[in-house]
Amino acid sequence: MTAIRNRVEKSANAFRSIGEAAAELGLETHVLRYWETKFPRDVKPVKRADGRRLFRPQDIDALRAIQILVHGRGLTLKGAKSLLAEQGLEAVLSGAATLGNGTVGSPARELQQTVAKAFNAEMASSIAPESQERLADALVGLTDLKARLDAMREKRAA
Repeated sequence: MTAIRNRVEKSANAFRSIGEAAAELGLETHVLRYWETKFPRDVKPVKRADGRRLFRPQDIDALRAIQILVHGRGLTLKGAKSLLAEQGLEAVLSGAATLGNGTVGSPARELQQTVAKAFNAEMASSIAPESQERLADALVGLTDLKARLDAMREKRAA
């Protein structure tokens, strides 16, 4: 018999190794280690004398909440960390956590959305082809600018 067939189903309160936790969440082990460094308040696995990590049920819940925010809702790690600090794990896991809180989004993203809406809107036949080309060029330039800004933000967050 293989080890997989001999594996016993653990209770919900059992501690899990990093491999078991990663398999349960559908993530790689290096992701769990990285999130452990970025979310020290929420993810604090017990470390054995030999250095192996054992994830408690509350650690698994925290990792699941981070996964929901980062992979499910598309937040950055910094955004996920602030949302967890503001609203807590329970709100995220229950689906009650709200994004935005009525704050204004980034000006670059708003400008990009406005230009994209204007570009995709039905254009009147009175708009000259030269103007349409300039709008298309402006949209390409703004999209490139946004990609550069996002890359710089990621570099700063890391």
